[in-house]
Amino acid sequence: MARMLEKAQVSLPSDTQVRVIRDFKAPRALVWQAHTEPELIRRWMLGPPGWSMPVCEMDVRPGGKYRWRWRSDETGAEFGFFGDFREVDAPAKLVHAEHYDPGDVGGAMDASQPTIIQTLFTETAGITSLEMIMTFASKEIRDAAVSTGMTDGMEMGYERLENLLSGLN
Repeated sequence: MARMLEKAQVSLPSDTQVRVIRDFKAPRALVWQAHTEPELIRRWMLGPPGWSMPVCEMDVRPGGKYRWRWRSDETGAEFGFFGDFREVDAPAKLVHAEHYDPGDVGGAMDASQPTIIQTLFTETAGITSLEMIMTFASKEIRDAAVSTGMTDGMEMGYERLENLLSGLN
């Protein structure tokens, strides 16, 4: 029987990397779809309650661009990420460069140097394992990103994704 990680497992494999592993009770193709279709992403990639995602634009192909923007329902403050897709091998691997757009929220992350994010999707016995490796330009940028509570927000989104997948499956 396949293992099932019901919460995101976070590690720091090097001075510039964050590794996140999370399993989903859904076929790999469906988990891939939920990571590459804007209408599905807007339903789960929200972080803490009280945030919406008014902008989710994606051209999922090598060289294609994307732009994501979140808004606080309470204050109207916004922040986002933008970048381009470097590698697209559906439904197994997605690599993209990510730049932080601090918007009204601010933050110390250097937006001039992209974070490279590699996401792998593997399926065993109906369980899809997602492994994401984020490679930051420096240890300082990685530590600043981690200090925001980023991985806690990711798990909140992954819980929503698990619920979404169970409804689509």
